Amino acid sequence: MFKLIALMSVVLVSLQLNANDNAVYEKLLPQYITWAIQTDAKGMKIGKPLDEKGILLAKEIGITSPEKVRIVYVDEVPYPYENEQLKQLGLSLGFIGEGIRNEAQAFGYSIYVRKDLDFTLPKLAHELVHVQQIERANSFSEYAFQYLMDLAQWGYEKAPLEVEAFKANEKYKHGFEPAS
Repeated sequence: MFKLIALMSVVLVSLQLNANDNAVYEKLLPQYITWAIQTDAKGMKIGKPLDEKGILLAKEIGITSPEKVRIVYVDEVPYPYENEQLKQLGLSLGFIGEGIRNEAQAFGYSIYVRKDLDFTLPKLAHELVHVQQIERANSFSEYAFQYLMDLAQWGYEKAPLEVEAFKANEKYKHGFEPAS
């Protein structure tokens, strides 16, 4: 997800620098959000629910409705390739294309994960933090907008939503024992 968000942050920064491009922002971000919401809906239908330990981890992270979370294992994390404008933008900025690989991404309650990824507990925790952030924002649209604004202001490594998710990677790198 961070790659797509990074792409959109580049768009936002460019738009801040060039007000004439406002139409691009107004057109592309809503298109991406619509696509992402549809992707989440598909994931909710075909994804696997968290196991008992996953639900306990999601609760510990602060997810209000952990029973809704679904994991969707895919050959490739989806991207709106069918949308020529988003595809061309992604290619031109190096977000998608040869040698670029998105391993996992939360689109709401559905988390898409590459089948060939060793989806460790820290990686699950990281994605669950993004699910919790989406819940906290009340909608994927609000979350995506905040995420993009954060990236535009601080960059990927220092964006508050990513910093929060990376703390989960660190916290759970040695495992998780649910309270009994």
